[in-house]
Amino acid sequence: MKILILGAGVTGSSVAQALASEENDIVVIDFRQELLDALKERIDIATVTGNAAHPSVLEQADVNNTDMVIAVTDSDETNMLACLIINALYTRPKTIARVRAIDYLKNPKLFGVNGIPVDIVISPEQIVMESIRNLIEFPGALHVSDFAGGLVRLFSVMVVADGFLTGKKIKSLKERLSDGKTRVVAIFRQGKHLYVTGEAIIETGDEVFFVAPRDEVRKVLAELNKLEAPFKRIIIAGGGHVGKRLALALEHNHHVKIIEKDPKRAYTIANDFSKAIVLLGDCADEALLLDESIESTDLFCAITENDGVNIISASLAKSLGARKTICLLNHNSYSKLLPGTGIDVTVLPNQETLGSILKHVRRGDVAQVTSLCGGTSEAIEAIAHDNSDENFVVGCRVDAINFPAGIVIGALIRNSEVIAIHHDTVFKDGDHVVMFAMDKKLVSNIEQTFQRIA
Repeated sequence: MKILILGAGVTGSSVAQALASEENDIVVIDFRQELLDALKERIDIATVTGNAAHPSVLEQADVNNTDMVIAVTDSDETNMLACLIINALYTRPKTIARVRAIDYLKNPKLFGVNGIPVDIVISPEQIVMESIRNLIEFPGALHVSDFAGGLVRLFSVMVVADGFLTGKKIKSLKERLSDGKTRVVAIFRQGKHLYVTGEAIIETGDEVFFVAPRDEVRKVLAELNKLEAPFKRIIIAGGGHVGKRLALALEHNHHVKIIEKDPKRAYTIANDFSKAIVLLGDCADEALLLDESIESTDLFCAITENDGVNIISASLAKSLGARKTICLLNHNSYSKLLPGTGIDVTVLPNQETLGSILKHVRRGDVAQVTSLCGGTSEAIEAIAHDNSDENFVVGCRVDAINFPAGIVIGALIRNSEVIAIHHDTVFKDGDHVVMFAMDKKLVSNIEQTFQRIA
């Protein structure tokens, strides 16, 4: 697939890197030559220097022969204008545009039939906010994501010494997870994936991923002794796009405070809340944190736009007694700095956003994608179709599907109901199947099996 990416910033670079590794033909446009040069040193792509919304620049990038345009510059206006121009002047490829400002997103008619012609609008800040809100809803989980319109959830937990999971084989968990609807789909040990078989033994420090029906997640966490007390008192460090969205989502059911350093921003967002409290100050100021009773705070969310500030403030909050800390990191490499800081959970915006783009790039009939473990693995929800071909799943039993090792079936949804999966379960047309591919190289197997043939 030929893909044109507008913007070589953090998001554009991460998307280019992920898609280039899958043998796509990638061209990136940006007016900052230094960013393009740095990107070309890392991956095999073509680049064009210039304004991504200028027709001459788009033509130089061969937009008319492009399958998909992903507009992720730092400017909402540039992203929308580029899509408008592409629609007006060229044989239109599919367009995806990043839009950050709430003012645009709260007006759905803006991107309607008679509005700005963008096929898919994504809001990374909204995606990240929802990811953090899921973690707040399920204390004790390291990751939570939704599939099948929220009917199924993928979640992970960290195995602690002498915990319920420690030293157990996967097959021994079936006694506790006997309904056939909750399944272990992945185990990561020191950042490396293990093959999930009945004989696999779980060890201290492993991150174990489960798939379960939405209403069963809390029960499963309790069974695993990983369900923690609810969060009540929450401090959000950073009143930017993510911080504001998160506070608005939480303020009616939690006691929320936001720390914002910029006086103008603090004053502006203070008028948007009915209950949340906005504090003007430095989130890494020990005196301020102590004044705000950090020792009795249930959750400290460091989600400013500066990774260094997030690491320092979250680590400081933890050392001062905050029960749990979440740290947002735009650069995955900074994760190496976290051991010893006490920070409990990290959220990677680029990884969260990547899944929302990949589901439109995948060649099979894919409804949802979540990128995991630094982008090396994926959870995919695909739809089964009766295509009268031996490579497809409809009419086949689960134990007859010849997926390579490393692809694990996690959930089956039929007619908006989660179906128990057993070895003799037979797939039907229209089934939604949630799978975990522990290596991106395995995704092509899923794409081929779940193609929609016209």
